Amino acid sequence: MERHYDAAWQRTMYCGAPRVEDAGKEAVLNGWLRCRRDLGGIIFIELWDKTGVTQVVFNPELNAEAHGRAGALRSEYVLAVRGMLRRRPEGTENPELATGEVELLVEDFIVLSPAKLIPFEIDNADNVNEDLRLKYRYLDLRRASMQANLKARHDVTLYTRNYFSDNGFIEIETPMLTKSTPEGARDYLVPSRVNPGNFYALPQSPQIFKQLLMVGGCDRYMQIAKCFRDEDLRADRQPEFTQIDLEMSFITEEDIMTLVENYLAGLFKAVRGAEVETPFPRMTWREAMDKYGVDKPDMRIPMEMVSLEEAFKGGENPFSVLAENGTIKGLRLPGGGALSRKELSELESRAKALGAKGMANFQVKGGELKGPLVKFMSEEQTAKLKEISCIEDGDALFIMADENWRKACEILGQIRLELGRDRGMVREGFRFLWVTEFPLFEWDDEEGRYTAVHHPFTAPMNEDVDFLLTEPGKVRSRAYDVVLNGTELGGGSIRIHNPEMQQKAFQALNFTPEAAKERFGFLLEGLSYGTPPHGGLAIGLDRLVMLMTGGKSIRDVMAFPKNQKAQCPMSDAPSEVEKKQLDELSVKTIEPLVK
Repeated sequence: MERHYDAAWQRTMYCGAPRVEDAGKEAVLNGWLRCRRDLGGIIFIELWDKTGVTQVVFNPELNAEAHGRAGALRSEYVLAVRGMLRRRPEGTENPELATGEVELLVEDFIVLSPAKLIPFEIDNADNVNEDLRLKYRYLDLRRASMQANLKARHDVTLYTRNYFSDNGFIEIETPMLTKSTPEGARDYLVPSRVNPGNFYALPQSPQIFKQLLMVGGCDRYMQIAKCFRDEDLRADRQPEFTQIDLEMSFITEEDIMTLVENYLAGLFKAVRGAEVETPFPRMTWREAMDKYGVDKPDMRIPMEMVSLEEAFKGGENPFSVLAENGTIKGLRLPGGGALSRKELSELESRAKALGAKGMANFQVKGGELKGPLVKFMSEEQTAKLKEISCIEDGDALFIMADENWRKACEILGQIRLELGRDRGMVREGFRFLWVTEFPLFEWDDEEGRYTAVHHPFTAPMNEDVDFLLTEPGKVRSRAYDVVLNGTELGGGSIRIHNPEMQQKAFQALNFTPEAAKERFGFLLEGLSYGTPPHGGLAIGLDRLVMLMTGGKSIRDVMAFPKNQKAQCPMSDAPSEVEKKQLDELSVKTIEPLVK
């Protein structure tokens, strides 16, 4: 007679719950068969659920019929098992398991669901091709690491909602179907059936709506917001992602930074048990680029770049012209004096691959400065080089020179990152940093105009307002990014709350009044009805959880992510749809330009 799952077979405890003090108790466990061993007639299985595993024993002397049926069990069968918990025999304990001192001696069981032969072993999934794991993501989710990541994400989200609620924020949902405002990444477009020829856009962020909530007097807004961007993918990008979205009225940068610092310090303490020192260090964008060559420096690497123009001025050295009219950056590598000529050559080749014309070097060996450029330098220049760079015996110094300050900084900054990681210089722990005063605009050669570095609603620094229409490239913004271990965790700004100032910003971006009204007219209209000074910040939830759990990709902390081609191998999205559906939407497809 077939037996069915009912109250008699419901679990009395989770698979990860039994402990030695439970020995002698009757228990019912429900879960998946993780592995099976047949040792001389006694069958052992590990029964798994999200909490862990318990060893289950089928002994023919206790129940021969149940033992006989157990011979047909295979990996990932779903079982309900009833029996007596007992202490494992001495010497058979498993100290790696929380349940390792006990086992369940089976009195009876039922198969709730059989399983086909699985395409990969769950416990060995780390060595499986990622696309295969994503195709069978429901199996991949059974890994302990994935369960831990999803639990960590839940804990982060729960703490976030409670923290901001306690600080006067209310969570407000903003629309998923909105107007396309192409300024930044490409929009995902959604055709409207009831308005033929017209399209919604999925939100790249709730930016305009959260500003309008400030116009509406909501004062403090928070949302765990879904966002969509049609952009090239990498480890920390997905076409759909989640951000912790904040906006506040009547505040300054200091208010936002303090609030966020306290949030992150409390979060890391609650979820990771990690102490985070506050306040976070701060540096301007210019300082970050000058010292680290990147706007999100990894402060765990104890190396800084220095400016060496003073050391190369005058004389016959190859850098004398750039010392007057360009940029010369230096990076000291402790212990780099031991690098061979081959290793130095490989580093220069790497710099050239990044776009450099070359990369000079010095080494100090036995107290003597060595390198191809030494013969071109005077004693005074050599002394100045040592003084500025702080190079010591056994060190190396790499030199990057270029007419373009930013290019020199960025290339040597990438060399710094690679050297730090390759040579094991990255310190343990969580190092936070604020980067402030980003450029408001940057020149786009392809479009032949300035574009917004963050978004076009970012307020300029008060002292730079006069440059908005005359020298846009000189304008600094009231923007700020919070950086963790070399990753931009989130960013925000004080917003423009004056409609006239917003029009000027659009003008600097080469938007005609008509184009600005077409794209952002409802925001401009809203700003004209009395708008409080306001600002906010958005933190990437996926990135945050990835960094907290030590992951390499945000796909590791998302239940059902896309791969690097923005595809879902499990559901085969995106896919073609029937012509009837397209006709209803007044949409016609063409052959793609690139296949």
